[in-house]
Amino acid sequence: MYTLFDTLNEEKNYDKIPLAERMRPETLREFLGQADIASDGSLLKRAIVSDKLGSCIFFGPPGTGKSTLANIIAASTSGNFVKLNAVTSGVADVKKAIEQAEVDLKTYGKRTYLLLDECHRFNKTQQDSLLPSIERGTVIFIGSTTENPYVAMTPAIISRCRVFEFKSLSTEIIKNALKKAVEDKKRGLGNMSLLVSEDAYNHIAVTSAGDLRTAYNAIELAALTTPVNEDGVVEITLKDAEQSIQKKALSIDENGYYHLLSAFCKSLRGSDSDAALYYSQRLIQGGLDPMIIARRLVVHSAEDVGLADPNALVIATSAMTALQNIGQPEGLIPLSQAIIYVCETHKSNSVIVALDKARSAATEIRDDDIPPYLINPSYLGAEGKKLSAEYKYPHDYGGYVEQEYLPKKVRGQVFYEPTELGYEKEIRAIRVKKGKK
Repeated sequence: MYTLFDTLNEEKNYDKIPLAERMRPETLREFLGQADIASDGSLLKRAIVSDKLGSCIFFGPPGTGKSTLANIIAASTSGNFVKLNAVTSGVADVKKAIEQAEVDLKTYGKRTYLLLDECHRFNKTQQDSLLPSIERGTVIFIGSTTENPYVAMTPAIISRCRVFEFKSLSTEIIKNALKKAVEDKKRGLGNMSLLVSEDAYNHIAVTSAGDLRTAYNAIELAALTTPVNEDGVVEITLKDAEQSIQKKALSIDENGYYHLLSAFCKSLRGSDSDAALYYSQRLIQGGLDPMIIARRLVVHSAEDVGLADPNALVIATSAMTALQNIGQPEGLIPLSQAIIYVCETHKSNSVIVALDKARSAATEIRDDDIPPYLINPSYLGAEGKKLSAEYKYPHDYGGYVEQEYLPKKVRGQVFYEPTELGYEKEIRAIRVKKGKK
């Protein structure tokens, strides 16, 4: 396996390195995007510059700079750097790296940075093998993952790391990066006689969906496979860009796209299935990925229908899964069925209202004075057994018993208020019997 640092100076191998790897930023100054976490003065950048970075996890979509930033840390740190991939590495590899890190720390006073790509692929036992070395500071662990670490990683690992979320890169950042790659004679495609149309740049930047690696791969494929014209120039047009990234360009402009998508969403909310079907097809036939429609449908099934008809969310997510597995054109049939269902069923926004109220209370009041009998008694010894006895197990009382669950400062607040529509009418009746709103 080659690495950028091993092969940049080997002329015979250079042309075999993918453009995305050649253009990988080598310094913080070159690093693209992620202004929230890697801008001047940010905690992460200060820690990298001062070589004081602790264990952390980078998570976010592919092609957003997670591995790149880890490589920059490797180049800028005074310590050693070991890179493993959770797909191909196991506990034995981790153990070997940790043992060497212990030797280097004791003998040379050098810390070791351990980058684990796809760290969510490690199971609990494998993750636990890292804990002692992270706690002792033998290694500085840097995990890289496309999965939410709060779900994919064990709480023990999460509690010992700072988590930094990477966001998809903007269209403008990707377009500028592509232009730089086309002009760069040292690492990019600057030694080729290339002429790339603005439409081609725009299409690749938009359809790469925030993934710079995908964009680099597309422009490189177009450059290497497009024949030269009569002037000896490789001219990359919109058609070439469509073929290289395998996505058709939208036949509507950017404003039109957002207007149509807004009209689709408002038609769902307004219970007009004819309009929603029309706008969805206008977008899809215009070149939009139907999965965007499916994702919006899932959101609206909870936001605008919610518990007035819980089946709406089930049907919407089922349609999205069907579309993923079947593809077009057949996948559009269950998608259309779900659009009609979400439009025609009862509507309630009580879920989003409840979410907003709960979020406000959680951020503004922030009372963690949990009623003692709700706390896990295992951590409280004899006192825990006493408190546990005060907890009323609802099933001992036929499934429900009146009991206070909220902290004192939040007590009495009502976040979820069911309407009189659809299934929520039944929920409301049940709550009234319990003496609730």
